[in-house]
Formats: sequence, C-alpha cells, structure tokens
Amino acid sequence: MGENRPMKGLPASPPGVAKRPLTPHSWPPMTTAPDQLFAYLDSLGISHPTVSHPPLFTVEQSQALRGKIPGGHTKNLFLRDKKQAVYLVTALEDAVIDLKGLHRVLGATGRFSFGSTKLLQELLGVAPGSVTPFGVINDRAARVTMVLDAALMEHAIINAHPLTNTMTTSVAREDLVKFLEATGHPPRIERVSGLGTAGDEG
Repeated sequence: MGENRPMKGLPASPPGVAKRPLTPHSWPPMTTAPDQLFAYLDSLGISHPTVSHPPLFTVEQSQALRGKIPGGHTKNLFLRDKKQAVYLVTALEDAVIDLKGLHRVLGATGRFSFGSTKLLQELLGVAPGSVTPFGVINDRAARVTMVLDAALMEHAIINAHPLTNTMTTSVAREDLVKFLEATGHPPRIERVSGLGTAGDEG
C-alpha cells in the first residue's frame, strides 16, 4: 500500500519531467473518491492499510462490526460558530466533549452549532455517517479549521473512514498531520475532551 501510482482521471507526468506529489488543490472541481484519496496518500509516502466492512453510522455499530483494528478510533464533529466559521473536531470515539463550552476552548465566536448536511457535502464531500479528517481533501478553499484532540494524538495509529463508512483506514498520527498540512489544513492539537459536561454529538 505505500506504492505510488497515478491517480485515475489525471494525466501522468510527461516524459523527462520529474514527478511531484499530487496536490488536491490542482485537481478538477469534483468530490474526491476513496481511490483518489489513497493515490494522494501514496504520493505523500503515507502507508494506509484499509479494512472493508458493512456501513457504519454510529459508534456502537462501529465497535460491533469493524472487527479488531488496533489504534485510536475516531468520531468527528462538523461545527460552525456564530460568524459561520467552520471547524472539524476529531477525537476518540468515546471522548466526552462539552459543546456548550467548546467555542471558548477554540476561541470561536459564540456557541457552536452543527453544520448542515448541505454544508458538509459542499466542503468535505461526504455524507453524514462518513465524516472524517480525510474529508478536508475536498475543501480546496481551506474554509475548515481542523482540530485534533490531544487525547487522540496519544495513539500511535489513528483510524478514520476514507470518505466512505464502508471502510476504515489506519495511518500513523504523524502521517495524519502530514496529510492535513499537505491539503492546506495544518491542524490545531488541543485538549477538547474531558473538560466538562458533554453536549450532543453528530
């Protein structure tokens, strides 16, 4: 899986021209498919072992059906503040996050609300149930602020859906940061879980 291969639908480098890592911002304006994501990870030299499984929509389903995949498993909160700034908060699947006070932790304007399904699809190119940090590959305008919970980053391996909830992809935590930086979304690593009363999660 660490092997570089050309992305489907994109031309190969001309003869005599050195190959460079593909950048998602130069891709056609369309939603990235999982195989394109994998090709991009390959271009960055990121190993991405992936397991297929039935569709997973909740943490409970994920725990029951995914099998034993080592590492930290994620949940993702797609949020916006009162000024419509958009945040994607990725934490451990069992993390307790106080949504009422999270805006103060992150310095956002006013309390967070969940972003709409339309905005989710517009910015991350995924449907509810498939929200993932890999989705920022579709946010070519870099509107989304990426936040990784510090507790999640204590795990050497991090697992997330590769744009679809029928697969789980495992990457090293350093490689997740590398991917996010390469897409123009350098992550904020903040302790956002275990700080107070839990709010509702999506």
